[in-house]
Amino acid sequence: MAKLEALQKHIETLRAAIPELRGVLVASTEGLPVAHSIAGGADPARVAAMADRIAAMAAAAVNLGKRVSESLSVGALVEISVTGAEGQIFLYSAGTKGVLAVIAPKGGNAGLIHLEARSVAKEIGDQFETSAPAARAAQS
Repeated sequence: MAKLEALQKHIETLRAAIPELRGVLVASTEGLPVAHSIAGGADPARVAAMADRIAAMAAAAVNLGKRVSESLSVGALVEISVTGAEGQIFLYSAGTKGVLAVIAPKGGNAGLIHLEARSVAKEIGDQFETSAPAARAAQS
């Protein structure tokens, strides 16, 4: 439970630093939502369904981005930005097992988002990496 609380704290930190964000989500590289804060109304089922879709698409995009960066020999993937007519989504590799998705409105301050989210993605990645050996040891 401590891991989930720590991830939720990272999400709250990002939301506090950049209040105009539409959502922040942490997912596994398999496309499963781990923790999130998404503006989607009062219906928890709707928000959960949105989190599932965002997690799946974010993981797919990051996994494809990793293959592209490796194929082009530009080093390990750090982030992907997608800009649409009504907003932006920034996807950050969070270690080898996690993805951080940050959803911003049209005209969001990309520089501020990158400044805040890059460090959070690193912390989340570190958290994913350090919890993996503990989970394997518990299974033994």
